[in-house]
Amino acid sequence: MIYKIRIILDAEEDIFRDIEIEDSCTLEDFHNAITQAFGFEGGEMASFYTCDEEWNQDEEIALFDMSETGSNVRLMNETILDDIITEKNPKMIYVYDFFSMWTFFVELADIVPEEDGITYPNLLFSFGELPDSPPEKKFESKPSIDIDDSFDNYNDLDFDENWN
Repeated sequence: MIYKIRIILDAEEDIFRDIEIEDSCTLEDFHNAITQAFGFEGGEMASFYTCDEEWNQDEEIALFDMSETGSNVRLMNETILDDIITEKNPKMIYVYDFFSMWTFFVELADIVPEEDGITYPNLLFSFGELPDSPPEKKFESKPSIDIDDSFDNYNDLDFDENWN
């Protein structure tokens, strides 16, 4: 089967690529298709991350195991696309170049039969130009929890000064 997948740059502007790829390809094959579709040289470290419906990052699937002792990190060249992306779990996050942190949302759009005469992976559609540098990430400036900072005098909290 052929997966039609949309890869969207995490940016305010709409910048995305639609790629067709065989469901039996490795994530390394998919990584190579993404780097070519966006015009990256492909020589930087990258990882895919499984995620939930709200894009909350979960398990890492790395291009290489960078640990010194060897770890249990899943590797792209050992992971098949249809083991990760399914109709039930259609989303992933892709990060290219950990120094620049190009971040992409990856989502399965459709599953179709393979067509004769088409070479896969196949770039179906390209929209928007990749900027010269990755978009800046905006983080919350305020904590997401309420902090009670109404204490005028910490002496009123009844702490024992000689607690240790």
